[in-house]
Amino acid sequence: MNTLSSTGSKSTNPTLAVLGFKRQLVYHLHFWAFIAVVPLVVVQWQQHHFLLSGLLILFCVNAILVIGLLRFRGTYFLKGRLFPLLAVVCAAYSTAINGHTGLYWAYPAASALFFLLPLREAIASNIIFVSVMAVVSFMQFPEGDFWRITFSLGLNCLFSMIFAWLVGKLQNELTRLATTDPLTGCLNRSRLADILNSQIQMRERYGRVSCLILLDLDYFKLVNDQWGHLAGDKVLKEMTLRLRARLRESDQLFRIGGEEFMIVLPETSQQEGNLLAHQLLASISARPFLENIKITTSASIAEVSKGETWSVWLNRADQALYDAKSLGRNRVVSAASQLAPDGQRPDEFPTPVTS
Repeated sequence: MNTLSSTGSKSTNPTLAVLGFKRQLVYHLHFWAFIAVVPLVVVQWQQHHFLLSGLLILFCVNAILVIGLLRFRGTYFLKGRLFPLLAVVCAAYSTAINGHTGLYWAYPAASALFFLLPLREAIASNIIFVSVMAVVSFMQFPEGDFWRITFSLGLNCLFSMIFAWLVGKLQNELTRLATTDPLTGCLNRSRLADILNSQIQMRERYGRVSCLILLDLDYFKLVNDQWGHLAGDKVLKEMTLRLRARLRESDQLFRIGGEEFMIVLPETSQQEGNLLAHQLLASISARPFLENIKITTSASIAEVSKGETWSVWLNRADQALYDAKSLGRNRVVSAASQLAPDGQRPDEFPTPVTS
């Protein structure tokens, strides 16, 4: 996988897009660190600091491995954990033998840790980093310089931590906004392909069945026309609450159209999904929305079949939903898994919902 070209192809998926940008950040930090450190290897070797040269060579080798594996395998070598170890050792040892010249490299290294490691690991690594550099500075420099170095390096780490924390929160919030429907809080279409594909993989690898349910509110346009769009929005919100009340934590609820919802049910057979769909329709029609708005819903249920793509799976459910609408609405229709040898459809006959 080419890390530098992957972001564009994944931009339709916000979660993968954020992951792509993080990989680019890791890639560039290691690339430019490698460019900066290579000349130092030569300089330290010429000054007969052979141990430091060897440590810097290890630093460069780690950078090459990270860059290479990110570009061609899409993996993060040792999750970046070799970088802080080498950075602490190299900066401390260089400061011990080179004085202030070695100290200068501690500041960018400490900041980089917050963009290469998870926040908690970066904080722990920097506490160790600052402590080691404080000990070296106390032994190497006058007391005044020791305090200046310790506090300035500590403040550098604090500011970098705050910035990295805010960037992380911003990424999470942008991902949430991009993957959820702003009115109902349901997932939107941006996550649909990934979640369906994950269920297909579970089917292919482990034989675990999954179902999806499509639900469409009957004659919802009349609600907007008669009571207004604000009332229609309130109905959709209440619809979401009623659906969530019947679902498990592992189930995924999508709003994929104006009044159309989709539920992904992991570890659920066609028969179990069909039972849940009837229960959902009964709970929706059992009592009015708002004060006197009565709503019924048409639904379809489709179990994933071995060897099919997510689009085929969704299309089967969509066709069954169309059948439910054409047969009179307020009913559940089970989608056919495949055509039988005699050409007959093996799905059940549509069953009207009774309250």
